[in-house]
Amino acid sequence: MIAKATQKIRPHLSKHMARNPNNRLERGEVAIIKAMMATPPRKTDQDILAYFTRPTRSINHARIKDIRDERTHAAVAPATPEELTAFLEAWPNVDSSGLHLVGDELLIKAREAMLHAVQGYNNPRAYFKSEIFIVTAVIAWTYLMHAHFKRHSVDYRYRDRRTGDVLKTRHGADKHWELEACLGDANCPLDAATKANLKFLIEIRHEIEHQMTRRIDDFISAKLQATCLNFNAALKSMFGAEYGLDRELGVALQFAGIAKTQRDQLLKDTDLPHI
Repeated sequence: MIAKATQKIRPHLSKHMARNPNNRLERGEVAIIKAMMATPPRKTDQDILAYFTRPTRSINHARIKDIRDERTHAAVAPATPEELTAFLEAWPNVDSSGLHLVGDELLIKAREAMLHAVQGYNNPRAYFKSEIFIVTAVIAWTYLMHAHFKRHSVDYRYRDRRTGDVLKTRHGADKHWELEACLGDANCPLDAATKANLKFLIEIRHEIEHQMTRRIDDFISAKLQATCLNFNAALKSMFGAEYGLDRELGVALQFAGIAKTQRDQLLKDTDLPHI
């Protein structure tokens, strides 16, 4: 499967390129900042800021001064020396792309899930590659949409229609939207072709979940290829070209040619140029 995405940026996604509006410090981070201020050697506000700003989150240096002057977060106690040591030993706590393992968890999971989907499909010894790809790709898209909604302050949790309370799973966790609900929300930035491709995959996923499927690789390979291209384009358009998967997976060579019907379907499901 080809995993290299088109470089064309969709106009309908460009308006969602704004930086994260939730550029704020968590309570635990405030505690660490206070501990840094109280622990020799003395660090300037700019020194401390370097520990808490990253490409996906920009913290204004004035927020650090406000904490030092006790204009904000006065009730938060400093972290213990042990907590500060643990923080510094783990820092910068990022993956190979520079994403923070905690703050950017949803985006990291989205990228990793799609990489696993493609790698599984490209395994020459796999016999049920389409089924495995579809299930994992749906997970990847779900995490990507959750990451997008979180960045734009969209509440993607199910709520009781009468009380407004957040619904819980049987284990007590918040119940989040599945991919189909994400696609139906007005804040979804994906275009019609991308949504149609994903809805097709979701239907196949339901078939996989509730009954055995026969070998389907040859029939839907173009749909799966379109899913890869669309994912990479959406990922880069939502979060920046530096997080695209182009550098992770290039072109997977194959001995079998692409039939005209597959080519036509691929062009229909993506914005690839007709060449």
